[in-house]
Amino acid sequence: MKLSDCHNIDDFRKLARRRLPWPVLDYIDGAADDEITKARNTSAFDDVDLVPNVLAGVATIDTSCMIMRRKSALPLMLSPTALQRAFHRDGERAVALAAERFGVWFGISSLATHSIEEIAALSSGPKLFQLYVHKDRGLNTSMIERCQASGFDALALTVDTIVSGKRERCLRSGFTTPPRFSPSALLSYATRPRWTLDYVFGPKFRLPNLDGHVQEGSGKAVSIQDYFNTMLDTGMDWDTAARIRQDWGGTFCLKGVMSAGDARRAVDIGADAIMVSNHGGRQLDGSRAPFDQLREIVDAVGGEIEIICDGGVRRGTHALKSLCAGATAASGGRLYLYALAAAGQDGVERAIGILKDEIERGMRLMGVTSVDQLTADRLRWR
Repeated sequence: MKLSDCHNIDDFRKLARRRLPWPVLDYIDGAADDEITKARNTSAFDDVDLVPNVLAGVATIDTSCMIMRRKSALPLMLSPTALQRAFHRDGERAVALAAERFGVWFGISSLATHSIEEIAALSSGPKLFQLYVHKDRGLNTSMIERCQASGFDALALTVDTIVSGKRERCLRSGFTTPPRFSPSALLSYATRPRWTLDYVFGPKFRLPNLDGHVQEGSGKAVSIQDYFNTMLDTGMDWDTAARIRQDWGGTFCLKGVMSAGDARRAVDIGADAIMVSNHGGRQLDGSRAPFDQLREIVDAVGGEIEIICDGGVRRGTHALKSLCAGATAASGGRLYLYALAAAGQDGVERAIGILKDEIERGMRLMGVTSVDQLTADRLRWR
């Protein structure tokens, strides 16, 4: 199977499976407990139907929109995800360059494998920093100040990860950051020589945004579950969020909002946007899918704050359905991580290109020429 054989996001997953050792693939693929919420994140889109109009004159269409005060060529964002050099040696660099080429938002994590400064210098496109609030307040301040100095366009405070979900695939595989060659997975590493050689002989795996504060995850191997459970601030509350918004001073987003009440409180503290998200099903299994919650949240705060539907997106039509349901944009992580693992920057560019084509084709077949025409009357709930 080659990159040219990939025609949808699941195809990239199949190619990534051939190229990654199984503990690494399971880290991307896995979720919490029984992984019910992860599956629901995508299947939720199947419960609604698009209603097309015809004879609408769609020779010229405009897929662009404003997201958090920056123009995006598509109503689609690449969500921030951690540890990207574990999937491909170029990591966040590849994603940043691909996103810039297509004019879409991308984000990097506090646990990114390239630094805030390096990514900022690499891309002039719209970029988001995802902040995990650590117990070390000096580290939180350092990351915010580095993002300010580097010109990041928005800060997303992750609010759904005060403790780790139970990611059973990682418990079984022993996956850590940095990845370790565990005895149970030696054969898988040995039969994926390209990945293994890139990891062993490539640049040292590190988490540079934690430099000077935390060794775990960079100089010292640790499971993601142990990292979250020991390093992150379980006392984080709405006062914390308001203080971080004030310290940041720029466009501010809360990532992980799932209730209408919390959406209302986000408006009250002056947030510019919320990402309706359950962390890809990796935290509270049995929770609602973002798309399932969208109508309730739009009814509560629509028009007062930007609403990004984050999770489960695998098709361009999923983005169109999100907009029809009232979202500003759709967003996802696995939709590009599989492609990154499969083929680096070329893979990410092909994945974005496929989703772009699907969005354009879907708009034409629906009879709309701009994203603001994707309204609730174009959607039917079964």
